[in-house]
Amino acid sequence: MTDPIADFLTRIRNAIMAGHRVVEVPASNLKREMTKILFEKGYILNYKFIEDDKQGVVKIALKYDPQTKTPAIKALKRVSTPGLRSYAGYRSLPRVLNGLGIAIVSTSRGVMTDKEARVQKIGGEVLCYVY
Repeated sequence: MTDPIADFLTRIRNAIMAGHRVVEVPASNLKREMTKILFEKGYILNYKFIEDDKQGVVKIALKYDPQTKTPAIKALKRVSTPGLRSYAGYRSLPRVLNGLGIAIVSTSRGVMTDKEARVQKIGGEVLCYVY
């Protein structure tokens, strides 16, 4: 696998399209931080880190609207790829859906949303858009 972040986003996207309640993803520190951000911003219901002898697993409980059964995540879009990295300064960080969505940014102070990076005045690699 050459792009583990794209695999992470694709597994979540496929589980949402199939209507699954839970999806399991191989763990890494970056995926754990991205999962925490998705939980804090209300895009997923819950998450659990399961440690085993290899790398571990992240179990993600997906969030759906109880009446209409529509998912909380409308789209997950990979921005920076291994072949074409996308960096932005804090002034030029993208606004996703005019501020309604989030961009997950990897900075020198850790993984955070575009709004948090603007407040702390630090730029970084734009990993993905979520809305």
